[in-house]
Amino acid sequence: MIVLFDADSLVYSSCCGVDDILDEAIGKFDQVFMSIINRLEESYEIEKVITFNNSRGNFRKLLDPNYKANRKKQEHPKLLNKMHEEIAAIYSTKSCYGMETDDLVATYWKKLTDQLGQNNVIIVSLDKDYKQLPCILYNYHYKHQTISNISYKESLYNFYSQMIIGDSADNVNYCKGYGKAYVKRLFQDCETNYQFTKKTYELYKEIYKSKAKLKYIQCYNLLKLITE
Repeated sequence: MIVLFDADSLVYSSCCGVDDILDEAIGKFDQVFMSIINRLEESYEIEKVITFNNSRGNFRKLLDPNYKANRKKQEHPKLLNKMHEEIAAIYSTKSCYGMETDDLVATYWKKLTDQLGQNNVIIVSLDKDYKQLPCILYNYHYKHQTISNISYKESLYNFYSQMIIGDSADNVNYCKGYGKAYVKRLFQDCETNYQFTKKTYELYKEIYKSKAKLKYIQCYNLLKLITE
């Protein structure tokens, strides 16, 4: 099993409550990181762990200035930037410029699953956006600690639901007022990508009329993870 570890959230949480002591933050990270890998080794034979963090220059902010604008006033831990640098050096992590860490993880996932098969790659992350991939996903949050094997149909449902319900964390909401109950009824007979796309686009036409195509494409590009 190849482990793709999205470490952004763990880097962030490791900086909290350490009184600006870098070694203590690194120690917190190491402890949680190894506990996660040890837990996975109880179920899988781990061949390799690839760790990702600190990608910068998100192209989505060029598509829509409001993307993640709700986070601008959020105060980050003082050690955050230094921690990203230290973890990158210690763990030889992967990062890129121009997209988000989850895009880079998704790109690695696509390449590796094409080579090795879906059952030989697992993504470790708290990020719900990975549920749009037909992947094995481990949510390590202490309240969850769950492994999900997401089917192709489930991945379609998850993504196109997000196109309608929106993503409050990223400040993306193109179909205001439409929630989970509506989506469940809308997609109840959908099986294929075409069917999910058709139902979603019909709603955009109802809401946006002549601007439906523009709004649909914009929202799609904001929410869809890059895989190549």
